[in-house]
Amino acid sequence: MVDNPNRREDLEINPVADGYVVYDPDRDRVHYLNQTAAMILELCTGDQASADIAESIRTAYRLDGPIGEQVDACIAQLRNEGLISP
Repeated sequence: MVDNPNRREDLEINPVADGYVVYDPDRDRVHYLNQTAAMILELCTGDQASADIAESIRTAYRLDGPIGEQVDACIAQLRNEGLISP
């Protein structure tokens, strides 16, 4: 089974100069995401696997080498914080 992460629809997402401020009404919590985490959250639409998200990040930042583990860790943290559907 391929995991296609999907961000929750009820989040209040506000762009700021260096990322996002995200309000989670279910947990009444505010989260600050840096630019990379914000981009990963944006890519979590349920339409692509985490490997595809990692490739998009690698391309956007013009990185060499694999970054799948780092992106997976970020997705896991976003999921743990309740920003991505379980």
